Amino acid sequence: MTEARLELVWPGKDKFLLVPKDTDGKPVWVERDHPAASEVRLADFTGVVGDVPEDPYAANLLFTGDSLDVLRILCEVPEYRSIYRGKVKLVYIDPPFNTGQAFEHYDDWMEHSTWLSFMRERLLLIRDLLAPDGSVWVHLDDAEQHRMRLLMDEVFGAANCRGSVIWRAADTGNYDAKTFSMDHNQVHVYSRHPEWRSNGVERSAQQSSHYSNPDGDPRGPWFDGNPLGSPNPRENLKYDLVSPQGHTVRHPPNGWRWSRETLQAKMASGEVRFNEAGTRIIYRTYLREQKPLPPSTLWDDSDATGSNRKAKNELKRLFGLTSKQVFSTPKPEALLRRILEVATNPGDIVFDCFAGSGSTAAVAQKMGRRWVTAEILSTTVERFTQPRLAKVVKAEDPGGITKAVGWEGGGGFRTVTVGPSMYEDTPFGVLLAEWATNGRFARAVAGQLGFEWQPDAAPLCGVRGRMRLAVVDGAVGSEEIRQIVGALSEKERVTIVAKSVLPEAESLLAEVSPGSRIRKAPRDLLTSGAQRMRRRTEASARHTEESTEGSGS
Repeated sequence: MTEARLELVWPGKDKFLLVPKDTDGKPVWVERDHPAASEVRLADFTGVVGDVPEDPYAANLLFTGDSLDVLRILCEVPEYRSIYRGKVKLVYIDPPFNTGQAFEHYDDWMEHSTWLSFMRERLLLIRDLLAPDGSVWVHLDDAEQHRMRLLMDEVFGAANCRGSVIWRAADTGNYDAKTFSMDHNQVHVYSRHPEWRSNGVERSAQQSSHYSNPDGDPRGPWFDGNPLGSPNPRENLKYDLVSPQGHTVRHPPNGWRWSRETLQAKMASGEVRFNEAGTRIIYRTYLREQKPLPPSTLWDDSDATGSNRKAKNELKRLFGLTSKQVFSTPKPEALLRRILEVATNPGDIVFDCFAGSGSTAAVAQKMGRRWVTAEILSTTVERFTQPRLAKVVKAEDPGGITKAVGWEGGGGFRTVTVGPSMYEDTPFGVLLAEWATNGRFARAVAGQLGFEWQPDAAPLCGVRGRMRLAVVDGAVGSEEIRQIVGALSEKERVTIVAKSVLPEAESLLAEVSPGSRIRKAPRDLLTSGAQRMRRRTEASARHTEESTEGSGS
């Protein structure tokens, strides 16, 4: 019998939340077979800043578009999927806090069920992006963090919760507060798998203050006092020592840490020595030999991890703006530096689907990581995100962590714009949008069906294994069938998508290319999308069950 498990439930959880809202500003939930629930939108490369790889998909990428659309593109479109799905080392997101405040650049308010649906759809895709040794860091305040923790337990599994970082966001208190001065945020950390391990953090001056070098030891600062005993009972390590003064030094209860030969070598080097009376031995530990420390969950040093005030000041100086003009909710580069140090290494891929002013991407660039980021508001991209990242590339950003990491500019990124929906919901049913014609229609279909785009293979335009894709912007009949099939290699089959299908087309295709098929747009595209959504929902349910069983909940 399967044990019952705790689950966060809310109105509309089994449906899909439409974004944007309706004309009245209210949220709209639709059934999972609605086009918006599964559509993979077209994405166009729109510009280049700096030096980028020849492969456009492998460059640092700045998307303008809704985060959910960007996540689907990265997970479903073959050109992106091969690079990003299951290969992103760190996802850091600073989503709407849902505090009920109206900022200049976005409204931070949703009803709780709306916010949960909004976040769940994105977390499910983020999970698919994560590498086996990847982690996701979700930054919130008290408004929704407790619900987010339960939601992340469901999506990633409680066993994959690595902890919650408490970050001192305010370096000055709110002296007008009626109850508490809310000075901190939480960052919930979950991994793709339980085996995830953090990178260590370099010791601070305070943590190393007990090391010194009064005798000028050439090996540098040292500390006496670390334990000499074996952590586990070892009979072969139980031996006594005799000091030059003639005193017998008994072994610890479990034995010494080393064999007699190793201990004698350490004594010869001065690493282990008798005290002046010859009654005990002392183990000298050198600072240079100490490994970085596990990161603490309490980040309260604003000099090390910044603050909200310092983040705004960084942007004010960078753009020459006033407090009212600057982006409302930036995060300090020092905070992102700490996160990237703990969770990534140079060359790893970092993703942030709520770009805002671009702090995550800016820090990733300066620290030698690859990055992808997305921002839904084109005005924010134009005013803040893109100009800031361009300044980083051109070495025109002296603030933040620039000096600390020795950043001197370089690299670059591509800009990408997510297109509109290819569907229109009308009183007559779902129709194709007016823009869905010619090559753009074919590209959109390839993304919807998971075919790798082949623009120079006419009359074919995509490939997936031995299955090829052909898209007809109009009616497909006998003439089109013979032309398309004639372009196939031996053992290849083709999926033909057309806006209308003439009566003889399907029977002829079955005769000349058994195993090939015709799909009508938009009807069959919608059906395919709904099937994909059902498979994803079923896979998510299985993952949740497996994660719950593994956690013992």
